[in-house]
Amino acid sequence: MTVKLGIVMDPLESIKPRKDSTLAMMYAAQERGWRVFEIQQQGLFVNNNEVLARHREVRVSLDETAWFTTLNTTSTPLADFDLVLLRKDPPFDMEYVYTTYLLELAEKKGLLVLNRPSSVRDCNEKLYALQFPDCCPPHAVSRDPQILRDFYEEHQDVIFKPLDGMGGASIFRVGPGDKNLGVIIETLTGHGQRQAMVQRFIPEIEDGDTRILLINGRPVPYGLARIPSKNENRGNLAAGGEGVGRELTDRDRFICDQVGPSLTAKGLYFVGIDVIGDYLTEINVTCPTCLRELNRAYDLDIAGDYINFIDQTFLSK
Repeated sequence: MTVKLGIVMDPLESIKPRKDSTLAMMYAAQERGWRVFEIQQQGLFVNNNEVLARHREVRVSLDETAWFTTLNTTSTPLADFDLVLLRKDPPFDMEYVYTTYLLELAEKKGLLVLNRPSSVRDCNEKLYALQFPDCCPPHAVSRDPQILRDFYEEHQDVIFKPLDGMGGASIFRVGPGDKNLGVIIETLTGHGQRQAMVQRFIPEIEDGDTRILLINGRPVPYGLARIPSKNENRGNLAAGGEGVGRELTDRDRFICDQVGPSLTAKGLYFVGIDVIGDYLTEINVTCPTCLRELNRAYDLDIAGDYINFIDQTFLSK
């Protein structure tokens, strides 16, 4: 029986084919003989308690100029699929939350959805990391400007960030005597109406913010150190950082050992954690990337490993 794989994702027309991790997963599934279907967020709907999707069956390629062909477009119940991957990029807004609710309805009727929609919804990528205090840098989370100011006064060199950001957006470093402190706190908290995070600055960022990918709670043996460009504090590739592969350290593996069991217990089977120096800073559960860069650096097939894990764990029983 041919496996039918649906993927909730951004439109294929909008991706960067050389870098896109979801495209690599689609290709790996196709190489196994699976049929692959793109589902855009707005294509999910409910009719008489049945979750359906408008979708298009595609044939994908790693050709950077022509990376997909549409075979057909139609609407069917999600139950027609053997599994669905949730691979929609943030922002994690209310539409994203509604998407998890719809996928959870289908899941409760027997559809396999990875990562588990309720866990994607519950595990904020910055707050979830705080469940592992032995791994995290000193930090505070508050909408109270005074609490954030007090943390800054204690540590003097800090990073402020929103709880719902991605790609390094709206991340601010505030050093000793910085007169922008007030406006940064006002901007991030909306004058005290939104929670924001502050962390002690980690100088090792100059060596990179390392993305480590985990499949079923176990790390790929190499990480991608995203090294900030000149005059930048952010290593995110979207912010101009340079990706350099490196082997995991003992501390990296310790952090993975702490986090991994929680990931598998929550049905978060493909996850990217971010590590700066000795510290875990984020746990990315929505649509982790950097797979393609690591594949090229070390001749890996991480997408194929993930599809093999899915097949052996869920489909070949």
